[in-house]
Amino acid sequence: MAVPLSPSPTQESPGRGSPDGAPELELERLEIELLLEAVYRRYGFDFRQYAQASLKRRLHRRLLAEGLETISQLQSRLLHEPACMERLLVDLSINVTSMFRDPSFYVAFREKIVPVLHTYPFTRLWCAGCSSGEEVYSLAILLQEEGLYERTRLYATDINEHALATARAGVFPLDRMKQYTQNYIRAGGKRDFSEYYVAAYDNAQFSRALTENVVFAQHNLAMDRGFNEFNVIVCRNVLIYFDRALQDDVHGLFYESLGMFGILALGHKESIRFTAYADRYEEMDTDERVYRKIA
Repeated sequence: MAVPLSPSPTQESPGRGSPDGAPELELERLEIELLLEAVYRRYGFDFRQYAQASLKRRLHRRLLAEGLETISQLQSRLLHEPACMERLLVDLSINVTSMFRDPSFYVAFREKIVPVLHTYPFTRLWCAGCSSGEEVYSLAILLQEEGLYERTRLYATDINEHALATARAGVFPLDRMKQYTQNYIRAGGKRDFSEYYVAAYDNAQFSRALTENVVFAQHNLAMDRGFNEFNVIVCRNVLIYFDRALQDDVHGLFYESLGMFGILALGHKESIRFTAYADRYEEMDTDERVYRKIA
């Protein structure tokens, strides 16, 4: 009769000597890796270099919403039900946003970026990772007030087509307008914010004039290449969801997409420092993370 072999002192069984719960955590980490690989190979969306903490939190949110118990079960559903992939894509790609979020950034934009843009006969601005469009409309309003909108083409991209559909429609909940108005005033707004939208029941429909010079398009920062040369790239509070390797790749994309003396605007928790491109920019505004390409 065969006798089960016991592990030798130098060959411990998995999990032995590890803190309680460590084997389960390792198993879940493996499940997540396999799910992300499956998503990439099945649908072409690459989330393999997203920050793990945020990624895990959003996967568990989808797990709960689907009524499933394990990441492996979620992987199976994703592979066999494209509609589930669409729902997960919404979870993974929509970031917290609002109109004139971080008003001090828009003040800096008016004071330091606008004068530079006035020196060009025509400018291109890329709002990368635009989500549901609040930042796009904020920039369009600012450019209009500064006399630049008519000679600017604004490209608004995101990985999530559902978010882009919301951005194109320009319809946002009316109950957010009070906060947006306060942000707009603090951002140096020059008019009555209510001039830019019409209230319709519980929603606010923003003026179509604000999107006449906007091109909305699906674009995956993790996989897609550049598509034009820009005077300004605004990508705020997106890179924080990527790991360091993917951040470096995206910084390379932005560098190649900016014309000489082009301007890059990042979020307050993001920086060009400690990247391979740090010495190719100069700081225009340290606090607001605004940089100008100089090499």
